[in-house]
Amino acid sequence: MRVALVNYRYFVSGGPERYMFNIKEVLEQHGHEVVPFSIKSSKNEPSPLEAEFLDTVDDQTYFAQSKKTLRVVLKSFTRMFYSFEAKKVFAAFLDKHKPDLVYIIHFHNKISPSIIDAAKSRKIPVIHRISDFQYMCPNALFYNEKKGICEDCLNGHSLTCIKNKCVMNSRVYSAIKLAAKKLHDFLHVTKKVDAFVVPSLFTLQKLNRYGIPMEKLHHIPTFFNLKQDNPEVTYEPYFLFVGRLEKQKGLMTLLKAFVKTQISLKIIGFSNDGYEYELKAFLAGKDHRIEFLGRKSFEEIEPYLKSCLCTLVPSEWYDNFPNVILESFAYKKAVVATDIGSLPELVVNGETGCLFKYGDADDLADKTEKILKGEMSAEEMGAKAFAVLKDKYVPDAHYAQLIALFEGMKN
Repeated sequence: MRVALVNYRYFVSGGPERYMFNIKEVLEQHGHEVVPFSIKSSKNEPSPLEAEFLDTVDDQTYFAQSKKTLRVVLKSFTRMFYSFEAKKVFAAFLDKHKPDLVYIIHFHNKISPSIIDAAKSRKIPVIHRISDFQYMCPNALFYNEKKGICEDCLNGHSLTCIKNKCVMNSRVYSAIKLAAKKLHDFLHVTKKVDAFVVPSLFTLQKLNRYGIPMEKLHHIPTFFNLKQDNPEVTYEPYFLFVGRLEKQKGLMTLLKAFVKTQISLKIIGFSNDGYEYELKAFLAGKDHRIEFLGRKSFEEIEPYLKSCLCTLVPSEWYDNFPNVILESFAYKKAVVATDIGSLPELVVNGETGCLFKYGDADDLADKTEKILKGEMSAEEMGAKAFAVLKDKYVPDAHYAQLIALFEGMKN
């Protein structure tokens, strides 16, 4: 089978890109041909097809980092709403490679839903894997800085997006993103997609509530490719956070908890908007054992996963099946996570980790102290987490479900 694999980045920026490269490898190992389509960038991994990719608007990863020249703004807006340029380039790509189906990881904002029309006019099935809540929420997170979790747009109160400045803390950008979402609704973009791959049941239920029929929604959890069948690990007395340093990740709650307990915490990650400086300012003058280790590659992160006591996912948005949980399980590490969204599907209290109350630094402090004191065994929970990973979240399990869907769409 020949699969056109579409994503707006062809370099690792986060979980969706790690999944993209992992599933490309898995499909090729099973004898399928994968033809990637993305956007040209100096950051891209090497690909013989890069010349056929869509031209970049500019070479920044995030719009907030771009210089707002007239060209950048106009081209960004056409990509956000509906790009005839993207449709034309992707149509030529499809005509040349003639894939059996199109598997989209992410197109919003950077490529355009017009590529779906290019595929449908050629009677090529389109499958979209859902990484966030972009179809339902203009900022894709169901979160705003004023009220935290927010489902107003899903509940029919979309104008609050502008009032609350949900996108880039700006009423202008919020209005633009809301207008793009309304256009996509008018164009029935989700009706044109043949099937959706959804990593979590929580997100599947939200998409169904939004109006996508259950028969189009396929719950296929992501996977982790184990390098070792029985990795050697230790349980040193420190906790680990790995991820982008963003407000919705619950980092302020995390710092408050660890300032209170004086337990050792290592933070690996980076911020795009300077939020790291706000976090460090909060710690100034306080006694703590918190280290910021900066951005690291996965190879550099592995030693910390092998040696930490537990990892932490204190998210205050509906984190959609975050990869770091499976990465933790792969090194026999339990996870302490917020009790919202898809996180309870992976983190089972007292089994594969423990859950704490949303935004509650005292409850998080209590849970981490119990683990440090051995009242909840990090080693026993880690062993159970590892067993769950090997049973449910390995490449073969994911591939079997995904290829069954692909074959069904192809036929």
